[in-house]
Amino acid sequence: MSGKLYVVATPIGNLEDLTLRALRVLKEVRLIAAEDTRHTGLLLQHFNITTPQVSYHKFNEAQRLREFIARLADGADIALVSDAGMPGVSDPGERLIRECLAHGVPVEVVPGPSAVLHALVASGLKITPFYFGGFLPVKGGARQKELAAAGERASTSIYFESPYRIMRTLEDCVAVIPAATVCVARELTKKFEEVRRGTPAEVLHYFRGEGQAKGEITFLVQSNNR
Repeated sequence: MSGKLYVVATPIGNLEDLTLRALRVLKEVRLIAAEDTRHTGLLLQHFNITTPQVSYHKFNEAQRLREFIARLADGADIALVSDAGMPGVSDPGERLIRECLAHGVPVEVVPGPSAVLHALVASGLKITPFYFGGFLPVKGGARQKELAAAGERASTSIYFESPYRIMRTLEDCVAVIPAATVCVARELTKKFEEVRRGTPAEVLHYFRGEGQAKGEITFLVQSNNR
């Protein structure tokens, strides 16, 4: 009988958000496939979990796929985790999940914290429908094009953004979608969690005064032309 792949959501900041089900699965599986074993090791140590880990990230994905499918075929259960949140959502995992399903390996998702949903609910913006676009483009022209598209959607658009680029992103919003409502949700579930919303100019002015928007950032755009 084949083993099972468990796709396990882990805390995005606050370790108390690890579910009881996730805790049990991480203890019971034969192996944990982790995006960064050092990062996940801190989580496992906190909960006294001794399950062996192996790295699984974008640079060794092809190599690990064959190994994991073979181990699952031999009956071993494997838990897939990313550094934070749900594996496969702008993190490694999507390819392994598809490969397991193609080989008839059962896949079970163990839900938990989500920066996307947390930010959406906390933002006060329209919740449904919403669009998730992953990380915003790094290059300015492509980023402005994506922000312009967000300003035309009849839904709230959600992205991940780097703290090192968020000021340029807000400047792009001022230029491209000045009438939109934007929201910077940072350090979600952590001690210094902050959700700041307003026009692009208002939010940019606020973070210029703060010096920088630090930490993990989820960025939301809602058109006011709807």
